Amino acid sequence: MRISSRFTIAVHVLMCIETFKHDYKVTSEFLASSVNVNPVVIRRLLQQLKRAGIVRVARGSGGADTARSLDQFTMLDVYHAGEWVDKGKLFHVHENPNSRCPVGRNIHGVLNTRLENIQQVMEREMESVTLRDILADMQERIQEEDVRKN
Repeated sequence: MRISSRFTIAVHVLMCIETFKHDYKVTSEFLASSVNVNPVVIRRLLQQLKRAGIVRVARGSGGADTARSLDQFTMLDVYHAGEWVDKGKLFHVHENPNSRCPVGRNIHGVLNTRLENIQQVMEREMESVTLRDILADMQERIQEEDVRKN
């Protein structure tokens, strides 16, 4: 099971909003051009982020902005904002193992707790990374690119 790419698109969108909000009207079309997807995908994603209180979206072509400072949002906030994984579970264990097999009878009992623990560790790590941290990394890379160009 993988986390949907919509999660990383959401982070990408948030970085664009913060990077360009003072220079451009940050519309779904503008964001879609950076992500290289259809603007409809961005509009749906913005609605999820809006419901989660992460962005504000002005009707029409008013554009999008973050609802609060990026240091107030974590990667976990973005993770919880959308339906990036099925029913909130990162791992999905196959449903019908053979109950006549000793491994099949016990695989859920063995894996479920461990996989839940692994997901909890991942979520704690996501909670420790703010969107401001991601933006700082992004700005550093952009500056490094500029230095290499000149």
